[in-house]
Amino acid sequence: MRLGVLDVGSNTVHLLVVDAHRGAHPTPMTSEKSVLRLAERIDAHGGLLSADDAAELVRTVADAQESAIAAGCEELMAFATSAIREAANAADVLARVTAETGIELEVLPGEDEARFTFLAARRWYGWSAGNLLMLDIGGGSLELAMGIDEQPDLAVSLPLGAGRMARSMLHDPPRQDEVKKLREWLQGQLAPTAKRFRKLSKPDRAVASSKTFRSLARLTGAAPASAGPRVPRTLTETGLRQLLAFITRMSSQDLASLDGVSAARAHQLVGGALVAEATMKALGLKELDICPWALREGVILRRLDHTNGDSHTAIQDRAVLRHAEPEDGTGRWTEHGARWER
Repeated sequence: MRLGVLDVGSNTVHLLVVDAHRGAHPTPMTSEKSVLRLAERIDAHGGLLSADDAAELVRTVADAQESAIAAGCEELMAFATSAIREAANAADVLARVTAETGIELEVLPGEDEARFTFLAARRWYGWSAGNLLMLDIGGGSLELAMGIDEQPDLAVSLPLGAGRMARSMLHDPPRQDEVKKLREWLQGQLAPTAKRFRKLSKPDRAVASSKTFRSLARLTGAAPASAGPRVPRTLTETGLRQLLAFITRMSSQDLASLDGVSAARAHQLVGGALVAEATMKALGLKELDICPWALREGVILRRLDHTNGDSHTAIQDRAVLRHAEPEDGTGRWTEHGARWER
């Protein structure tokens, strides 16, 4: 089965085409990206996506649809994340996309983003990872999830994305007083969520996905993308701290010249690095393994899990990930392990 996944994010619109079937490892066939920076456009128009910007989104979705058809996709699963989720005129924009392309963009709630990404990480590392903690930094939000099964015990989405921090909290290049202020602010923002996670069992393995974490790992000495996805990569607290001392004094133009940093994302690297640092500190993490699979792979895997000869998509079936939430608010009845060491 050839599947296409269209991810309309805060920074890019990404089409991933894979060959896969239930129980098999999804094999990437093609990948196309268009840089739209929707979150920036929405911010520039007071929380709205302008008519011109909506038209460009429609054209981009239509182009992706044509690419998926040309690639022989049997199905295209299309979803949008935090930028569209927060646009005041999201319903009108989504209706226009559907009317002009026939593609229904499903807006994923933040917690579902965390759950799908957690599923991808669980499948990549397997049951031997034990109690798994997953972090993902996008352009608009930070996702965290942890659990011992394929459904996390706790899944959280916070408005602490790399692009959001860059736009609202930092100049280019950042001033040192801004960096200090953002570190302090992030500490306060993360404290309540960190407390919730610490009430659960201590993780056996902590992993991170997303372009931001991959770039940070590369800049601290991890293998390049050309080495392949199965090469182990890590990001350490020490390496990140040393990197921040360097990149917080650079402009985005200079950052774009570094190996592993794309020009499209260079402007949000410092913001993402500070979110990564604050999150690791809040959760007491010294090291993160970098997971090559993330949200798109999670959507594909859930779609394959529910392949029974019907046409349901992973997005339509996302209710399967939902479950009654116990009184402790973790999303799962805790049955195992001791609490984290303070």
